Amino acid sequence: MAENFVKEIQVKNMVCPRCILAVEQSLHQLGIPFDKVVLGKIFLAGAVDESKHSQLEQELYRLGFEILKSKEVQRIEEIKHLLNGLIQKEDIPEGLNLMDLIKQHIPEDYSQISHLFSSTEGITLERYFIQLKLDKVKEWLFYEEMQLSEMAWKLGYSSVQHLSAQFKKFTGMTPSEYRKMKKVSGEGWR
Repeated sequence: MAENFVKEIQVKNMVCPRCILAVEQSLHQLGIPFDKVVLGKIFLAGAVDESKHSQLEQELYRLGFEILKSKEVQRIEEIKHLLNGLIQKEDIPEGLNLMDLIKQHIPEDYSQISHLFSSTEGITLERYFIQLKLDKVKEWLFYEEMQLSEMAWKLGYSSVQHLSAQFKKFTGMTPSEYRKMKKVSGEGWR
């Protein structure tokens, strides 16, 4: 008779390839068998006793991660990973419908998901997605990686003017003012 074990563990705050490496290293150090680690998830290869699971939870917490337990929190994190992944690809189609995108990945009532997200995170899904995009713009501006027109295209904006207007609305300054301010201050891009 096969053992019954949790095959998938959802992990909060995994947002980049370095996060995956840190989690894989922790799993190796603890001797926990796994098939793979992807953003936000660990796929186990075998059963993990309560003691090892507790050690893993403590180690992940030490690294700034958290094992997700409630289904609601897991859904919220799934949405965040979906949107972060989209930003990392840097290829958002113009006119992307956020509701349709989320419904493709989480086949539940969008209004309930949206309400859950807002009540849990204190921000709407739409505003969260805009903030992710503008954070990417800030990063690009700081490192002077590309022109505003390329940024607008990669992030699905209809025009440079639309991107600039949204940037000013949310940050209080234009993209060029932001770039100058960061150069003068010597601070990081956040």
